[in-house]
Amino acid sequence: MSDLLRRLRARGWRLTAQRRVIAEVLDGEHVHYTADEVHARAVELLPEISRASVYNTLGELVTLGEVIEVNTDGRVRRYDPNAHEAHQHLVCSGCGAIRDVRLTDDPLSALPEGERFGFHVAQVTVTYYGRCPRCVAANSAPGQAGSPVV
Repeated sequence: MSDLLRRLRARGWRLTAQRRVIAEVLDGEHVHYTADEVHARAVELLPEISRASVYNTLGELVTLGEVIEVNTDGRVRRYDPNAHEAHQHLVCSGCGAIRDVRLTDDPLSALPEGERFGFHVAQVTVTYYGRCPRCVAANSAPGQAGSPVV
């Protein structure tokens, strides 16, 4: 059983067939699917599942705090089931792949008191951008290093 399913059961959340399939699709490390990707994968497990059920369930999971809505490009929302472990994101600017990363230091400590302007900071989001090995390799000619992204 997936971690997300365990958490939802512990909450007493009613697990309909549709909700169960959506939770199963979201299982795994480095999962950051769009709603349409969740729907496409869910249809493979439950052909009659509707797009509306997927969107509604994802919205409920975000409201419950069991899934994080991630938007790294200003357009497409992705859904991250890794909602209970502090992490940041590493995003490929070529293909859009996203990986969860764990920082060794507290990112809040990087913001000096003098730069907080009296704010009581509650949350820090750090997103790293670069190119994944596959995109670097795809843009490299044989025998040459990958081209840097500007």
